[in-house]
Amino acid sequence: MSETKLKAITGGEFLIRPTQASDIFIPEEWTEEQVMMKKMCEDFVNQDIVPRLEAIDHQEEGLMESIMDKAGELGLLGVSVPEDLGGMGMDFKTSMLCTEALGQGHSFSVAYGAHTGIGTLPILYYGNEEQKKKYIPKLATGEWKGCYCLTEPGSGSDANSGKTRAVLSEDGKHYIINGQKMWITNGGFAHVLTVFAKIDNDENLSAFILTRDMDGITYNAEEKKMGIKGSSTRQIFFNNVKVPVENLLSDRGNGFKIAVNILNIGRIKLAGGVLGGAKGVVTDSIKYANEREQFGRPISKYGAIRHKLAEQTIRCYAVESALYRATQNIDDAINALIAGGMDKGQAVLKGIASFAPECAILKVFGSEALDYCVDEGVQIFGGMGYSAETRMEKSYRDSRINRIFEGTNEINRLLTVDMILKKAMKGELDLMGPAMSVANELMSIPDFGDAPSNVFEQSHEIIQRFKKALLLVAGAAVQKLAMQLQKEQEVLMGIADIAIQVYAAESTLLRTEKLASIKGEEAIQAQIEMMRCFIYSAGEKIHSAGKETLISFAEGDELKMMLMGLRRFSKVEPFNIKESRRVISAKMIEANEYCF
Repeated sequence: MSETKLKAITGGEFLIRPTQASDIFIPEEWTEEQVMMKKMCEDFVNQDIVPRLEAIDHQEEGLMESIMDKAGELGLLGVSVPEDLGGMGMDFKTSMLCTEALGQGHSFSVAYGAHTGIGTLPILYYGNEEQKKKYIPKLATGEWKGCYCLTEPGSGSDANSGKTRAVLSEDGKHYIINGQKMWITNGGFAHVLTVFAKIDNDENLSAFILTRDMDGITYNAEEKKMGIKGSSTRQIFFNNVKVPVENLLSDRGNGFKIAVNILNIGRIKLAGGVLGGAKGVVTDSIKYANEREQFGRPISKYGAIRHKLAEQTIRCYAVESALYRATQNIDDAINALIAGGMDKGQAVLKGIASFAPECAILKVFGSEALDYCVDEGVQIFGGMGYSAETRMEKSYRDSRINRIFEGTNEINRLLTVDMILKKAMKGELDLMGPAMSVANELMSIPDFGDAPSNVFEQSHEIIQRFKKALLLVAGAAVQKLAMQLQKEQEVLMGIADIAIQVYAAESTLLRTEKLASIKGEEAIQAQIEMMRCFIYSAGEKIHSAGKETLISFAEGDELKMMLMGLRRFSKVEPFNIKESRRVISAKMIEANEYCF
């Protein structure tokens, strides 16, 4: 076996390195224990949340806290917390599965995600032993709830520009914090606050652990929001708050690093949550389509509705394929670092950070897939979808925030390209070699070779061409724009759109191919059709994004040649996509739920 095959794949490397189907994890491989965990989460949503959605949205006094308490009793708030700190000590993949299952909980899923993620993880991964022992066990059980105070009125995406300040007291025993934070999820009831502030005139933020009972902390009223109305969202003010020096989290000036690394986790976890929400929306859409009759037939019998159901399902399947591929890659990286002697907490942070491009990709891809599903869900429900009497109306409103949470989708698109290019500049990824090869290929006669013998070989060839399309566009942009590229946000977002489609299309192919090796092609015909439909759609999107990007900086004969190459690399042979969608929708309609 070659050294390349032995070396584990790293973040962003999917662009230049083929992956074997046997090397990825697929959701059809969950263990019995993991399936039981998912079932427990689903039962919790159906029994403790869904019947109380209206009361939650009206923020009935103490209700969200009591539901969080119940989640703590079940162990759901400590899934990824080590057992010696009161948690369940599950791996990253299992914690992702729980996040997905709880993603149908509307406002609760937001409160849950904030508590278990940004409310707990900064202390778990950056706290010293004394801090972890003091706070983590109570956060893991839900006795204390957590929140994360980073955003300010003048600093959102540019988090490091925050104006909240910390000054050391004359006796050196306290930091005196003054400032304002906004959009603080769980702010209305959190006991433990991770607050970011600059000490004196430091260039970078520091992080502090505060508790609700400290003098000088005040709160605005609950924000009135478009959706996720049941989640507590408040502005928090700090007026000469005395914070013991031992409550400094990690080192002075390390706050921005903490924020970035915790946000990496938040991004991929958000993809898990929106996947769960999207599956629930698809199931609601199918059930309504089967029940609602027009012109003497259930509307699920009409082609226009079947088209929508199939497209909703295809997007869910693609998100799920990409999500658990990346999640397993992260778990493998974490385990390798631990085996090499690294502390588990640091291994988790480093393992996830190494796949930061994929985390950003999944955040964008997942949130936009959910938005598509809820939009078409409302359309399937028709007038009832616009009525506040239905859960679909709530799903539509609740979905919108996900394109803003954890860094806007625009920021995450820019980060995707930026992080991959930085890896290349550090020598961690050889992008320029493959990009040069693609440029040279444009000058040569295409080698058509032998025709692929089956749908998977054909799909692998298509994906390899997709990667060439990305390398063509990105390589030309780097060469043409050089240092100006970072200012050309439209170009960067176009490149990111191609990267997102490449990663999702390859993940969908690999999952389906592996599933076929387990069950046989005949048993998974609907999944094969989903794969074919998604790859076809990806080719169209790659060509559109690539063309618009190239014509924004190239011209003349050079542009013509690159556009010809782009068309060659993004081309997918046509097939009867309507019939493929009918196969997919028929299986869903018969099952009366999302069944993949």
